[in-house]
Amino acid sequence: MSASGIKAASRGYTLIELLIVISILGISAALVIPSMGSAGVLRIQGAVRSVVADITFAQMDALAYQEERAVVFDEDANMYTLTRVPAGAIDPDADAIFEAKGPDQRYRVTLDDPRFGGSFLRDISLNGGTAIIFDEMGAPIASPSSATLSDGGSVQIEGPSSRFRIDVAAFTGRVTVVQLD
Repeated sequence: MSASGIKAASRGYTLIELLIVISILGISAALVIPSMGSAGVLRIQGAVRSVVADITFAQMDALAYQEERAVVFDEDANMYTLTRVPAGAIDPDADAIFEAKGPDQRYRVTLDDPRFGGSFLRDISLNGGTAIIFDEMGAPIASPSSATLSDGGSVQIEGPSSRFRIDVAAFTGRVTVVQLD
């Protein structure tokens, strides 16, 4: 073969090669773009799972230590605190459960954390207040040191693309989640 034949073959790509590359890029984009859009929803679901796990933890901690525990929500600060309930009073600052990694070593969770993707606490209604209290048997109660069982309640978590309601059942403290979108 002549030198001019070699140069002509190395000048560009064939139509088939271009079509294959464009097809692969199109398929890759079709797979990646939807998962990028769902990342925000996954972060909000992470916030919901965190709240559910911490409510359940407070209930089991009350049962394990035979002491009242509470989860106190603060909608304005977009956070919640797990606390002990000594002497019939709830004080999230003084009685927060110890957490080595928490702020000031307190069991506080703020939903402003970037891992929760812009989640916000909304419409907190737990037995008419902003805290769910568990007695030493793990049952939700109406107020500290009370024998009256709680009416339960709910907490909503909303983000840019979805909303969830976390329900705490009366009598049992069973936690369920409902997507509101």
